[in-house]
Amino acid sequence: MRYLPLSNKDRQDMLERIGVSDVKDLFIDAPEGLFGKNFDLPDNKSEQEVISYLSNIAKKNQPANDSAFFLGAGCYRHFIPATVDHLVQRAEFLTSYTPYQPEISQGTLAVIFEYQSMICSLTGMDVSNASLYDGATSLVEAVLMAKRVNKKKKNIVVANELNSQYLDVLQTYLQEETIHKSCDTDDICAIIVQTPDYYGTPHNLTKYKEICDKKGALLIVVNTEIISFGLLPAPKEADIVVGEAQSLGVAMNFGGPHLGYFACKEKYVRQMPGRICGLTKDEEGKDGFVLTLNAREQHIRRQKATSNICSNQGLNMVAFTIHLALLGRNGLKRLAKLNHHLANILKETLANNEKIKVINKSFFNEFVIELPIKADLFLEKMLQKNIMAGVKVADNRVLIAVTEMNSQIDIENYNKAIDEIL
Repeated sequence: MRYLPLSNKDRQDMLERIGVSDVKDLFIDAPEGLFGKNFDLPDNKSEQEVISYLSNIAKKNQPANDSAFFLGAGCYRHFIPATVDHLVQRAEFLTSYTPYQPEISQGTLAVIFEYQSMICSLTGMDVSNASLYDGATSLVEAVLMAKRVNKKKKNIVVANELNSQYLDVLQTYLQEETIHKSCDTDDICAIIVQTPDYYGTPHNLTKYKEICDKKGALLIVVNTEIISFGLLPAPKEADIVVGEAQSLGVAMNFGGPHLGYFACKEKYVRQMPGRICGLTKDEEGKDGFVLTLNAREQHIRRQKATSNICSNQGLNMVAFTIHLALLGRNGLKRLAKLNHHLANILKETLANNEKIKVINKSFFNEFVIELPIKADLFLEKMLQKNIMAGVKVADNRVLIAVTEMNSQIDIENYNKAIDEIL
């Protein structure tokens, strides 16, 4: 770890340079009253006391494995084979820092190469990078890249129902006045389309591609459930495809760390964030893997480096690659079909309930229902029956996700519980 000594004068010079007088001014957006607060911290405890204390706190959580689990909305509960966890913990992969140094980590470089190839195959794009934080920051990097490509255009259009958390992160990075919901203006840098969208509906991208061609904009496609590519066509119409790959090999982990993916057409490769691993030959003619392009890494050009790349996500990338390799092309298709099949069973049953309205006409493994009661009350009553019934998306609407982890009994119990509640 580098040691970067700073004197008080160094700090004051930096504060003057950015126009603030005190370090606390840098945290002006933090909640009021946070600083200067006297925390009531307990005295030191023994190891046994600490474990007991923290265990009691942990018991307040509702573990996903102890309930019938129907939550989704960008974070999904899927089965992860034990082989994945076993292999990623091998010393060749589980390192403390930067596991991709050229020539000395051929195994990791080979995995990056395989991962990139898999992402390109799934998305229909030409090139892929590795190791973005998550789907939301992948989208941000896609928009920032579109702005580098389309420098003369400023507006970003969110054309359909984008994951609300992704939109929040995007608004944090951009000025809100540059984010629009319609394509009325010609000054469009990029159009963002999520498919399946936040409410589970897959979208045909043809009309969005035609608008992009007419307006001179880039088409950014977002996907938060990568297993859907086992059933739905690859979004080849897109210029950039980003999203969340947590569904394969990575547990939910209370919302993170996850694995963002990023792929695009080859003509934009030099504007792509992160690193790209390539296959080459050494002087003896043997295959070798090297980092072929990392123009926006901090050790190359700090001023133009992208900020949402993280070496530590590399371990999740390894887990994804192992899981998808175990599944294979046909296994992914079968898994995708199973997800859709189970979701369809629950949807058909709910559609026959006169008190419930199913909103979606099409879906992969998520759909929205409209209830005769408040969504909060419904979810609370379902939880009392040990069923995590979905995610509230409107006052009386709930988004339900079904995966291979939901058994036929889970689905039957869902219906029985609804009949008792409504």
